Amino acid sequence: MTHQAKWGTVAPVNPKKGFRIHLLVFLLATPAIWLIWYLTDSTYPWPIWSTLAWAIGVLFHYLGVFVFKKSINR
Repeated sequence: MTHQAKWGTVAPVNPKKGFRIHLLVFLLATPAIWLIWYLTDSTYPWPIWSTLAWAIGVLFHYLGVFVFKKSINR
């Protein structure tokens, strides 16, 4: 996969790097969301919904990058 870069050049996109960034942001943001919940109103565990939805997104991103790889015929 490639995308249009500055000045009309084509730059390659590394899907594995994209997944690693997605996973890292998930792993850093999720505890922060739960900490905000704990420090503000810990009656209803609302972060469970965002955590589950985001985890499903990370799972599908993993499957798209590592399991269901596209074969590029050039």
